[in-house]
Amino acid sequence: MYQKTQLAWAIWGILAWLSTFVVIGLVLLGANVGVIAFGAILLAVAVAFYGLTIKVDTEQQQLSWWFGPKIAKKTIHFDDIDEVRAVTNSFRHGIGIRISHDGWVYSASGFKAVEVSMSDGTKYRLGTSDQAGLLEAMKAKVKHDNEEKGA
Repeated sequence: MYQKTQLAWAIWGILAWLSTFVVIGLVLLGANVGVIAFGAILLAVAVAFYGLTIKVDTEQQQLSWWFGPKIAKKTIHFDDIDEVRAVTNSFRHGIGIRISHDGWVYSASGFKAVEVSMSDGTKYRLGTSDQAGLLEAMKAKVKHDNEEKGA
């Protein structure tokens, strides 16, 4: 079994920057309900999106991924996967959960990702700091460049 959590440094950086406004608001306005509520929202986002965990369970034949304490958890069976390949995300893919022309993107930070193509045509790009390890765990579904070229 493979399981790896990539910490969301980019999200933490944005939240740290936003939290400076909470501190400034507390200094200027005191214990204002709006400032405290904004701070609570930032804290909730920090807990919910502290990192992206990817799990490959070879016994159950499943690939799962989720943010933080199992927020937006997705599980797919190996039988539903057509191929898995290494890809590189760009700035337009962003961080968090989003849909792009490349399919669903789940990313915490960085640009390395693994693209999972499903039998129904759906694609998922899973951001990871351990691209080689994830590909090794999913080796039965990995499409190699040599296969594409017919070599």
